[in-house]
Amino acid sequence: MRLGYVLYRLIDFYEILILAECILSWFPLSGIVQDIYEALRSIVDPFVDIFRRLIPGMGAGGIAVDFSPMIAILVLDLVKRVVIGL
Repeated sequence: MRLGYVLYRLIDFYEILILAECILSWFPLSGIVQDIYEALRSIVDPFVDIFRRLIPGMGAGGIAVDFSPMIAILVLDLVKRVVIGL
């Protein structure tokens, strides 16, 4: 198995984790769902926080939209394209 393929799949999996964390953040959390959310945050936030520092949340009326997970996924997609080229 090629190393590029393994890296590609690991990046895919990490993107899924980012999406799962985003979706879970929309719902009230309690019990095991909150534990899963906290576990996802501990895995995803170190990478996504890089983009949170660069791009502030946008919004009005007390509701802010965080675009940093989307930017993080776009960057991961660019990395995947580089890995494919190897």
